[in-house]
Amino acid sequence: MKPNILLVGNLINEEGQLVKNGYLWIQKDKIHHVGPTNPFSPDAEVTRYDLPQDCIILPGMIDIHIHGAAGADFMDGTQEALEIVAKHLPAEGTTSFLATTMTEDTPVIHKALNAAANFIKQSQCSTAEMIGIHLEGPFISHKRAGAQPKSFILKPDVHHFKEFQKSASDLIKLVTLAPEMDGGLELTKYLSSQNVIASIGHSDSSFLEVKKGIESGVSHVTHLFNGMRGMHHRDPGVAGAALLQDELKVEMIVDGVHASPEMIRLAYQSTGSERTILITDSMRAKGLGEGTYTLGGQLVTVKADEARLIDGTLAGSILPMNVAVKNMMDYTHCSWSDIVKMTSENAAKELQIFEQKGSLSVGKDADITVFTEECDVLMTFCRGELMYHRKGERV
Repeated sequence: MKPNILLVGNLINEEGQLVKNGYLWIQKDKIHHVGPTNPFSPDAEVTRYDLPQDCIILPGMIDIHIHGAAGADFMDGTQEALEIVAKHLPAEGTTSFLATTMTEDTPVIHKALNAAANFIKQSQCSTAEMIGIHLEGPFISHKRAGAQPKSFILKPDVHHFKEFQKSASDLIKLVTLAPEMDGGLELTKYLSSQNVIASIGHSDSSFLEVKKGIESGVSHVTHLFNGMRGMHHRDPGVAGAALLQDELKVEMIVDGVHASPEMIRLAYQSTGSERTILITDSMRAKGLGEGTYTLGGQLVTVKADEARLIDGTLAGSILPMNVAVKNMMDYTHCSWSDIVKMTSENAAKELQIFEQKGSLSVGKDADITVFTEECDVLMTFCRGELMYHRKGERV
């Protein structure tokens, strides 16, 4: 039986308010108390962690767009690769994620989807939790393919998607597609009818085409500014629509490479924390340093903070979520309450799992990240288990 765990320190409560020297009680895999009072008597049996004053307790982060880390990629299609990534993520404060595929040969996609579905069905102890699948491609635009292999792009098609969803055991939760392509709106309508998030990405849509996509069910934007028609003074394009249309949740890769700090700040003035979702879009090189790796069968060179194909195209990132948090706070001067929305609450609501995750609330999964004020991760709990504790720190 798991012991009672008590965290004592600054925290962001269910209402998004900062509670100084608060108490958070974990019992088994759930949160049982959050507030300014100690729920235990002095002689109670409990494992207590008194956190430093410069730390803050947040709900565990949810990364809805991640391809890999620590040498593994979800497109490897093996249980070993999935486990490697899931075990790596608590070190950066991520407790839940969507395994993200990419445009590849159809049998390779089916293999990856089947492997992810089997991994989700198994008991996932001692890892971040895979809560579904993000299908990025193959229903995208050749003009905006980015690092997605163009030779495997498919026309948007409901039948093809149904086959993918069958391989995924109905666990595809989000699909990135180009709605302007022939068949795009029909697929978007179908996704919406199935409660699958339709996200516009790798798209050359004009502003009016984005509007049509929204009318058909598009509600999300994949990695803002990247893989999309940019803003022009005679056509706002996909990027402009992302800023203007309140119906859209907007992903941002805040690494200072995919978009400059100034553009992130400009975008945030429009989207705010209510519509922004921080993602990593990381690939297998994350956590391994400089060198040569692969993405979708393509060679990728990692140097400094950038991962690029041979032709210079950005190929995902090597961004940890906690660094995305630090950058976002530096670029926009947002608050910890804003960070909770952008890293946990918004994703949980969009995925319709807010009853289980996304805030420090009684009855929810005990997915918890403890940050230092420098945005380093001190501790991470996944469903009540301490999955990461920074070495050399006593609490």
